[in-house]
Amino acid sequence: MTATRDPGTGDHAAGRALALPAAAGGPYRWAAAVLRTARPRQWPKNLLVFAAPLAGGSLGRPDGLGHALVAVAAFCCASVAVYFVNDVVDAERDRRHPRKRYRPIAAGQLPKSHAVALAVACAAAALASGPAIAAPLLTAAVGGYLAMSFGYSLAAKHIPVAELIFVASGFLLRVLGGAAATHVRPSGWFLVVCSLGALGVAIAKRYTELTGLGAAAIQHRPVMRRYRPGALSLAQWATTGGMLASYLAWAAGQPGEDMAWHLASTLPLAAALFRFAALTARRTTAPVEDLLTRDRPMLICELAWLGLFVAGI
Repeated sequence: MTATRDPGTGDHAAGRALALPAAAGGPYRWAAAVLRTARPRQWPKNLLVFAAPLAGGSLGRPDGLGHALVAVAAFCCASVAVYFVNDVVDAERDRRHPRKRYRPIAAGQLPKSHAVALAVACAAAALASGPAIAAPLLTAAVGGYLAMSFGYSLAAKHIPVAELIFVASGFLLRVLGGAAATHVRPSGWFLVVCSLGALGVAIAKRYTELTGLGAAAIQHRPVMRRYRPGALSLAQWATTGGMLASYLAWAAGQPGEDMAWHLASTLPLAAALFRFAALTARRTTAPVEDLLTRDRPMLICELAWLGLFVAGI
């Protein structure tokens, strides 16, 4: 009966109970635990490295696509390293979360020492990507991502507002990494759009946690006691407005016929942002990433935006 309880000693007992079958299951169960901790469902967010090359039309170069794919692989490795370290640091707290308590490290299915060793290997592979394609700025972007992410896991996550900036910086550094790998110089408005979009996602994460989990959100993430749903909602709308205004400014600055396509793409982008705001306003414990990728109206808006955006390149 102890293993079925959620809080306190029940989860510790469940973790110890699960550790034995994990070892007895051999390499297959270990590999499954490693894969789950690596979070392959989160890897698509690393496709953000294509943002700058697409906007700059650099994928048509002989090495454009190949270098962009190297950047994607680099950030996949870097993000996996961060997931391993984050789950090691948060193991005790994750055991008190209704969903995260099933993560392999929290459940005792993957030893912490193994997770740390894998994190070091993945980080080294990510940092090697820059020299592999003679793009030192890619290594700088990956190194910055790792430093910011590890700093967040170890300390910054407890500092209100600053922790939102740390989370948002992870998205922006992916964009900068893609620009570095393909030798594209992004415009100022483009970077503002990406920064506000990333900050909006980070704010939405905290809003859904606070409204979906209630008091349990504070127990799992202590910094949540510094936030209020109303303030987070207002901040999300402010970033949405700023992002749309910045996108319009960027689109209006595009040359020739490209401007018309990019201005038209503002409509599905606005629809996607408003749909996202409506979804996050609901009480849910689902990850924000699922709201972006599993809602049909959201996907229709995103695909419509992407089609118009590509047509303008």
